[in-house]
Amino acid sequence: MALTEFLVGHIISLISSGGYLIIAVLMALESMIAPVPSEAVMPFAGFLVNEGRFSFELVVFYATLGSIVGSFISYYAGRYCGKPFVERFGRYLFLEAHDLELTEKFFKKYGDGTVFVSRFIPVVRHLISIPAGAGRMDPGKFFVYTLLGAAAWNAILTYVGFVLRDRWAEILKYTEVLDIIVIAAIVIVVALFVGRHLSLRKRRRG
Repeated sequence: MALTEFLVGHIISLISSGGYLIIAVLMALESMIAPVPSEAVMPFAGFLVNEGRFSFELVVFYATLGSIVGSFISYYAGRYCGKPFVERFGRYLFLEAHDLELTEKFFKKYGDGTVFVSRFIPVVRHLISIPAGAGRMDPGKFFVYTLLGAAAWNAILTYVGFVLRDRWAEILKYTEVLDIIVIAAIVIVVALFVGRHLSLRKRRRG
């Protein structure tokens, strides 16, 4: 079995066996500082919607619920712990205070609406809740922006998976090419994460 097909099969199996709850949990982690990309979760939930095993509305509902829960955990961590929280725990997940500083600047520059926009931006969406909390953003406003941004992003990714499922047989014709792309992507991501982490650690020591 090709690597791509193997990975997809296992991800779908995990989501299928865990049901809506696992989607909520994974998206809660995705909205915190855990390296769980929504792009690796929601499209495959869309596969299961296409197969009639999940409901589109419930997938988006539980995913958004998880996003809100995870975002509020980070929000209150930022409100009461701030940067020390990322400095203490972020390094275990290859996140640095530097990542938070960039996100803080982004938040200060564009204001509360950043919480909505950040849902569509990698890395930033993992961290944006912390500066929102540290900046004492109104919880009600934070909830609304998080709800709207997360619901839109989760719905888009679920729909992408739904559409791709119909074309999956055609896509699998190119599994050798996909395998090369997947392996290359994994190697590049790991190298970037580790290299960047070591570089920042060396800079701190210097």
